[in-house]
Amino acid sequence: MQNEPAVRLSAVRRLYEVSARMGAGRSLAETLQAVVDGVVNGLGFGIAVLNLRHPDGKFEVIAVAGSPEARAALLGKVSAADLFDAEFAIADAWGKLRFVPHERLPEGEVTGWVPDVPVSDAPDAWHPLDALFAPLYSSDGDLVGMLSVDLPEDQRRPGPIHRELLEIFATQAGLAIDKARLTDRLLAEKTRLEASEATFRLVFEGAGNGMATVAFDGPELGRILRVNDAFCRITGYTPDQLLGTRLVTFLRDEEPDQTRVELEEVAASNGTYRFERVFTQPSGNAIWLAGTAALVTQGAGLPRILLVQIDDVTARKDAERELRHHAAHDPLTGLPNRRLLQHRFAKVLEQTRATGRPGALLFCDLNHFKLVNDGYGHEAGDRALREIATRLSTAVRHGDTVARLGGDEFAVLAEDITGDDLTTLITRLETAVSRPLPNIAVQVTTSVGTVPITPTTTDLDTLLHEADQAMYTAKNRRD
Repeated sequence: MQNEPAVRLSAVRRLYEVSARMGAGRSLAETLQAVVDGVVNGLGFGIAVLNLRHPDGKFEVIAVAGSPEARAALLGKVSAADLFDAEFAIADAWGKLRFVPHERLPEGEVTGWVPDVPVSDAPDAWHPLDALFAPLYSSDGDLVGMLSVDLPEDQRRPGPIHRELLEIFATQAGLAIDKARLTDRLLAEKTRLEASEATFRLVFEGAGNGMATVAFDGPELGRILRVNDAFCRITGYTPDQLLGTRLVTFLRDEEPDQTRVELEEVAASNGTYRFERVFTQPSGNAIWLAGTAALVTQGAGLPRILLVQIDDVTARKDAERELRHHAAHDPLTGLPNRRLLQHRFAKVLEQTRATGRPGALLFCDLNHFKLVNDGYGHEAGDRALREIATRLSTAVRHGDTVARLGGDEFAVLAEDITGDDLTTLITRLETAVSRPLPNIAVQVTTSVGTVPITPTTTDLDTLLHEADQAMYTAKNRRD
């Protein structure tokens, strides 16, 4: 019923930025470093270590972030294939994660590098000998590596939300490593064989990534010249439907001017253009494609072409969308949390200052809700909170925001409302909450405190405090 303290919203924002660097076209070395940097910079762990699994089953520490001492001690260390078996035998399963508490380690059997940090007596404190592992898998389910993390920033063992974020990130990291290995193999093959036509055809047709060539000069500018089977499989079109058409026909480009400038820079520098765009399939379904476009000179007097490589990254985009939802919504009720409330408050305040018409912030506290938890248990209490959240959302006007502040406290943000309209809204909220709850005999009601949002209003925290005080005044009148 409460957010994990270690999950800082600014960290989630940084996590999106790091995740973007794990897309198509990145080398394996860049991807591995992006993974550990993402854990440290985006998920709030002090140290991250990535063991890459080699074809012979052995593990090698390839990337370390967060501690120069750990990097010096561990980087390049090669271990046997059964490196993690003994620890996993005594580990707790946290979904796909594995947590090894220090108290289960056999006395005297400490392996690897241990951070030199103070030991706390708190029951849920993180101990220097605690270990948390995230196995990394390819799209085929093969184990490609092992990510281990240490030193959570709040010095506590991660809670459910923090674990879920790490698990989502580990899933995407495994797929990115798998893709990066393929990219490295393709690039190495291209360099070694000098991109002769026969070799190019072999790599082009056999690549797991979608590949296409697009005219960059002359009257055919922008038209698709060649596609491989993977490109057709990913996009859903046949070669006959694609060849000769303009690639931009299928892409949703919200910044065409910026795209044109970037392509001109590619032409000037013979560089590589990286992109992420929405692609429309024949069914009308929209998917996210990420890839690269490299300018290729075919020879004197011949028009240049773009060699385009794509991957379907819809799953990653969905995961990012899920992360954004976690960052802005209460996990129990699905209502906006304080962060999203702050964002919407800023918009209401801006509109109020522009029009002079006041809005209102309503602070709703549930009465007698403790009796529900005490008499029916917290699971029933959670169901009741979800029901009440739905009722509050239904009772407000279109455009109003209902947010959960924590526990049994809610806030309603309403734009352009005063007088009788505000009184009507309060009545609707009180009536909605006071209706009998399914299978619960306790009569739950709500006390509502309101404060206006005027052009002189300064910040949300002050407004919430004032609304809280107004709520207590309303509660005392009720009593």
